[in-house]
Amino acid sequence: MKEIGKKIKEVRKKKGLSQEELAESSQVNLRTIQRIENNESEPRGKTLNLICEVLGINVEDILDYGLKTDKNYLIIFHLSVIAFLAIPVGNIILPLILWLTKKDKVIGLKKIGANLLNFQIVWTVFAFISITTSALFKIMHYGFSDILLYVFILLYALNIILPIVFAIKTNSGKTGIFYPNLIKLIK
Repeated sequence: MKEIGKKIKEVRKKKGLSQEELAESSQVNLRTIQRIENNESEPRGKTLNLICEVLGINVEDILDYGLKTDKNYLIIFHLSVIAFLAIPVGNIILPLILWLTKKDKVIGLKKIGANLLNFQIVWTVFAFISITTSALFKIMHYGFSDILLYVFILLYALNIILPIVFAIKTNSGKTGIFYPNLIKLIK
């Protein structure tokens, strides 16, 4: 785990700001910025919020208390979606359990998990609607039942392929929010 000052310094340099510019923009004393970046003191409360606001980052990203990088857990998390093949709504239940268990312990899991769960909830609703409507149209002898069945099969295949692709991306070192954010139910 990197020290807070080192993280602030890295972000400041990536943003192309000098210590003086950061001090002026955040209304924090230049000497305080220097002490923080040299890890002579830790920013607290308002000071940390002001610095993070200017740098455009969340305080939580700087203060990752006890968080660790766990690529294997993120891979398992992505692949847990495939549980829907064996367990109805397993694409939501298993990832939700994994997310609630370690969202505050693994770096990035909080956002990745919320993104994955939001997508899975929307996917489940669309898949249910398409297969139910297809069955109803088939019973009532409407011509659209085959099209809706194909939509269901496409959704089904998509929910097998995407988690595998995202697990491979995670394995290669890329972490991030991969699923499209259609509706944010979980934050």
